[in-house]
Amino acid sequence: MARVDDYEKAVELGRQALSERDPHGIADQSGANIERTADGGHCLSLRFLEKSVLIDWPGFEMRLQGSDETLSLQQQVLILHYLDGAGDTPMTGEWVAYQEIPDGRFYLDAFLRRAKNPMIQVFGENPELLVQLATTAYGAKSLDQGDFAVTVQALPKVPVALILWRGDDEFPPEGTLLFDRSIARILSAEDVAWLAGMIIYPLIGMAKAER
Repeated sequence: MARVDDYEKAVELGRQALSERDPHGIADQSGANIERTADGGHCLSLRFLEKSVLIDWPGFEMRLQGSDETLSLQQQVLILHYLDGAGDTPMTGEWVAYQEIPDGRFYLDAFLRRAKNPMIQVFGENPELLVQLATTAYGAKSLDQGDFAVTVQALPKVPVALILWRGDDEFPPEGTLLFDRSIARILSAEDVAWLAGMIIYPLIGMAKAER
């Protein structure tokens, strides 16, 4: 398990890598916007799980728009890696399983623990609730997959499909998360596992609050 100082180091390295690049190029390639700050400086505005994240330039301090709340270190690392990796990679429209991402098999256990298994355990018997909560939390869009499925636009170039199949007398409920094939050029398998958990765990919290 990574320690806090590991994340802090990853944030530092991510900031260093981006500080050497043109902010306009980063914005164009990642789907972010450049905004002027009250003090005459600039910041990047990036949509992340249906929220606007403001990223100071060139310090890369992050906060949610309209709030003084800073993002967790894991979220900061993920966003820095996304900004660095987005490049000119277009989305392909082709869904792939986590195992098909380079090194996905190596991090598969983490992906299953953080996202797939909890999603099935909490929503397998009530897939309609997953659709409802994902739509409320993330503006998810309906997807023609499985018995119930939605697409969450986690980042401007990173759609994630949440899919569930109903169980029956013979088989228990099943589910999966799929990713656009282009994600392999944007984020590492470890980053994708973290992102999947960042999508699923808030939905589980919302589901428990409704009970």
